[in-house]
Amino acid sequence: MPHHPASSALARFRVIDMTQVRAGPTAARQLADWGADVIQVQMPEHMRGDDTLGGQDGSDYQYTHRNKRSITLNLKEPEGIAVLKKLASTADVLLENFRPDVKTRLGIDYEALSALNPRLVYASISGFGQTGPYANRPGFDQIAQGMGGLMSVTGLKDQGPMRVGIPIADLCGGIFAAYGVTVALLEREVSGKGQWLHTSLLESLIYMMDFQTSRWSIDGEIPGQAGNFHPTSIPTGVYRTKDGHINIAVFGGKIWERFCDAMGAPEWVADERSKTKAVRSVNRDWLNAEIEKRLQEHTSDHWIGKLNEAGVACGRINNIRETFEEPQVKHLGMLRKVVSKWQGEQVLMGQPVTLTRTPSDIVRAAPRRGEHTEEILAEAGYGPEELARMKSAGIY
Repeated sequence: MPHHPASSALARFRVIDMTQVRAGPTAARQLADWGADVIQVQMPEHMRGDDTLGGQDGSDYQYTHRNKRSITLNLKEPEGIAVLKKLASTADVLLENFRPDVKTRLGIDYEALSALNPRLVYASISGFGQTGPYANRPGFDQIAQGMGGLMSVTGLKDQGPMRVGIPIADLCGGIFAAYGVTVALLEREVSGKGQWLHTSLLESLIYMMDFQTSRWSIDGEIPGQAGNFHPTSIPTGVYRTKDGHINIAVFGGKIWERFCDAMGAPEWVADERSKTKAVRSVNRDWLNAEIEKRLQEHTSDHWIGKLNEAGVACGRINNIRETFEEPQVKHLGMLRKVVSKWQGEQVLMGQPVTLTRTPSDIVRAAPRRGEHTEEILAEAGYGPEELARMKSAGIY
């Protein structure tokens, strides 16, 4: 089946995806979901390592690789490299997450491929960067979470380091790479030239530390763990009600006053222990205890209704099933259906951004390894006899 774009937004672009595991495939998925013709390049079945997410039939793999086509190429053979170069010579983008030395050794680094295709946008994702003392180290999500400082501010105070429950460094690395690709493609419309862009799990994760970074870089403060409570905005956090827990976020003086009224405690506004943001920070333990004392008089539903009516942000704390049962989540229509010829109907999460004129959809389930090899190579000009010879020689 030829390219069937998931959106018209990026349908004119072809992407060669050389990546494995999660960060790189996430970048490719972002581009595929917006219509790019993403060609996933994998090693032939008999040569493959553990390069898939839970196996090709697993839900993780199915979610990550939708809207792509797949070919296999034996990059240990010169002819396999030659085929890749032929594909790259007419592509718009190449994504890779090899160790920095590997792509040079294979002759598929940016310098080599841009000589064949000066318009090529070449995107590299690594654990720690393309140069520097850690460039050749293996890098994985949890390693970046630790080294980037995230685990030092996650979890309860004095609990010790705590990882985040999703592969946040992988996901951010992939999303930032896709963002960099779109920026480079926009710039190419002016210059007519491609370029090399690169990011890493470590850089992406540190960037996502956001205000925690500026607390150190500007204020000289080393932030620590604050558990379920916001480190600088009080009261903001998880509070116990009569029948469970809810999140409450109080930002700004006016909202603080509305919160106190809704809680039936207008006296907190003038109380010396809570009348300003600064003293609320000093007396946070006292204030949080007072808030919970009142919250436990009524149910979560009661307080969610009352606080939202007062214009105070709050919400229930869901497991993933409960998340998709929320009326607003149902209204947003984030789940999409697609039919896999291997597994039947699937329900997958779509993009969280809506473009009203060129929306994204899921139009193709994740392919099996090499499912589109002959189709794509035929598009590149290889005839039936040549394809048969290459297959028998183990090139794909």
